[in-house]
Amino acid sequence: MSENNLKLETIRHSAAHILAEAVKEMFPQAKFAIGPAIENGFYYDFDLPRTLTPEDLPILEKKMKDLSKKNLSFTCQTVSKSEAKKIFAEQSYKLEIIDELEDNAVTIYTQGNFTDLCRGPHVEKTKEVCAFKLMSIAGAYWRGDEKNPMLQRIYGTAFETAEELDAYLNMLAEAARRDHRKLGKDLDIYSVSKEVGPGLILWHPNGAAIRSAIEDFWRAEHKKRGYELVFTPHIANVSLWKTSGHWDFYRENIYSPMDIDGEEYVIKPMNCVFHIQIYKSRMHSYRELPIRYAELGTVYRYERSGALHGLSRVRGFTQDDAHIFCRPDQLENEVSDVLDLADYMIKTFGFEHYKMMLSTKPEKATGSDEIWEHATSTLSKALQKHRVNYEIDPGEGVFYGPKIDIKFEDAMGRFWQGPTIQVDFNMPSKFDVTYVGEDGNEHQAVMVHRTVLGSMERFMSCILENYGGAFPSWLAPVQVMVLPIADRHTDYGYAIYNDLHQSGLRVQIDASSETISKRIRAAQLMKVPYMIVLGDNEISANTVAVRLRNEEQLNGISYAEFKEKLLANIEKREQNIAL
Repeated sequence: MSENNLKLETIRHSAAHILAEAVKEMFPQAKFAIGPAIENGFYYDFDLPRTLTPEDLPILEKKMKDLSKKNLSFTCQTVSKSEAKKIFAEQSYKLEIIDELEDNAVTIYTQGNFTDLCRGPHVEKTKEVCAFKLMSIAGAYWRGDEKNPMLQRIYGTAFETAEELDAYLNMLAEAARRDHRKLGKDLDIYSVSKEVGPGLILWHPNGAAIRSAIEDFWRAEHKKRGYELVFTPHIANVSLWKTSGHWDFYRENIYSPMDIDGEEYVIKPMNCVFHIQIYKSRMHSYRELPIRYAELGTVYRYERSGALHGLSRVRGFTQDDAHIFCRPDQLENEVSDVLDLADYMIKTFGFEHYKMMLSTKPEKATGSDEIWEHATSTLSKALQKHRVNYEIDPGEGVFYGPKIDIKFEDAMGRFWQGPTIQVDFNMPSKFDVTYVGEDGNEHQAVMVHRTVLGSMERFMSCILENYGGAFPSWLAPVQVMVLPIADRHTDYGYAIYNDLHQSGLRVQIDASSETISKRIRAAQLMKVPYMIVLGDNEISANTVAVRLRNEEQLNGISYAEFKEKLLANIEKREQNIAL
């Protein structure tokens, strides 16, 4: 950990202790659990005589500020376990922790009227904790066990300076405005129905339009690169996943089997076993390889209800999946080509910066160390060939092979999980995936599992937040809104509407009786890139007045010129809507 990060973590840990002292002032009979520093802040868990409300947070925050201004010292003391039990005699959660300590020497910290069981470190004086804010209240089981008491957790954040705190709070406010769940509702993208079930997405026409544009682009680019598109069933005999190893390693995420004619079937959690069966439907020569199968395949995995989150964490999702079957001597080039494709796809959607992680063998894995070393080395060589910086993520590979994870940075500096590339020698061995070599003998093929977007659901959540719902023209669910000012302009409006519609554009016309200003406002709220406003001048000159979403105005432009520029903007998949 860097010196700056350690300092910030120390400030946040100290803020948690100051919060605990403020709670003690407000609730003298409170019982204290734990209060660590975490990413972006801190929390403390309490057992309190009443349920906290949001109105309690500013009161506690005021008490914390008063304690900070007193400039109290944090003092450290080492005592024996028996002494510690006397100090915390009324604190059952602390006593439980003390009982589990192996060392007889127990470290405690005191500031003002509050003493806590703690390893430290802390700041020297409370005044050093001056830029903080309490954020929220949540329930938390003691030690995360549902059998234990439910505690009340107060979350907060803290920084070295008020300027850093303000910047962080502004970022959170912007993140709230960009929250894909809010935008998904406001822009009529998707919904989740209690009647259908949690984590199962209903794509509305606007969402389907965006998704179709993405999928059409995805298919075209894959065909250019030698992929063949396939379709596979939604259920299959459970024996496939028992052979692959998923039944043993991912059982908790696979839905319970159903009985069909005395056989057990499951709804598919992944697509790879189907692509293997397509490959194995006939023998292949070494001359045919590599063979690349691609599928926008919908899969289903169990997620706890508490983990579900809009589009980003769901129970049914469509992967932009592909599996490459190749000879060992082709493997490095195939991985390199996938890296090229991933880079192109990411940048097409406006993400200029990303980071790469090379994930190595996990604790629970299948296959020999030799195979894992070979696969990991191949991924490393491909990354080095691309001259990209990457980090090692120890033990985070999948059970059958190492992987490259690519995380792209959005407009707010946040990183999202995107493409993943996995090398697999193990599953081809289990399923006897072979090819006939130049020597006339059968040889084991190598598999590359890969996605270049991830899932349609999570990717949509990402681009919704990255663009703030203001999509470039090629992705916008409604690309053009035609707005005749008065009834006498409606025929001209419909002529333009019909022509744009016939040209394949996603266009709507609003010829309602509302004022033109209200109709323009409604289109802007839906973040339509282009609004064509039509009046007497436009009809007489056969022109259009174009109002862009960013409020730029193009007056007196010929309709033919507007259409030509718009089509070019869409064809080039420009990020900017300027014509």
